Amino acid sequence: MNFNELSMSADTITVKTRLKAKKVCDVLIHYYGKAVSVRKLPPLDELVMTILSQHTNDVNMLRAYESLKERFSTWEEVLDAPQEEIALFIRSSGMYNLKAKRIQTALREINERVGRLDLSLLETMELEEAKKWLTSLHGVGPKTAAIVLLFSFERPVLPVDTHVWRVTKRLGLIGDKVSREKAHVLLEQIMPRSCIPSLNKNLVRHGREVCRAQNPKCDECFLSHLCVYYTRLK
Repeated sequence: MNFNELSMSADTITVKTRLKAKKVCDVLIHYYGKAVSVRKLPPLDELVMTILSQHTNDVNMLRAYESLKERFSTWEEVLDAPQEEIALFIRSSGMYNLKAKRIQTALREINERVGRLDLSLLETMELEEAKKWLTSLHGVGPKTAAIVLLFSFERPVLPVDTHVWRVTKRLGLIGDKVSREKAHVLLEQIMPRSCIPSLNKNLVRHGREVCRAQNPKCDECFLSHLCVYYTRLK
């Protein structure tokens, strides 16, 4: 299915792509389960952690997050601290000066809009409104917004990281040239709503263990019968 053709009909998407998407979802749940990630942090913590995760691995991200939490007891203290001090405690995450600026900018904007550092208003917002609210914060893109909404509020959104993007392109659910930003919109449109909460966890696991960037284990993959990439290899 070529999603680069923006003029494709809704009927084509519904009949072909949605059917395939459901099959992919059912197989992933059969092998990996339907549980969402066990991580459930307060939304401000999730937001800061996701900013720290940009362009680094989980180990370095967690080290920076824990260092920040040990030094500051509240996010209000983080907001009021010198930016250089924030950067010092998150050095392990890399790009620490930029991330310190993004964290404080996001906290400042939340404080100005809400009157306090609190994101609980997102729980009762319409989903699209909540996405727009979050992505209107400086330094917060679709992936970060989706992570906060999924993990902190259990809203049915799909964060598209490098694994989700790669696996869904190889499967042919999205076109080869579809950007990660566009993939957020397309995948949420075609995947069964009941599947979305577990989809990020399952696709990330599949991307790490089987559908790897280098040397994917295609011959061992239980999705190979649905995979465009595998078909091309034959």
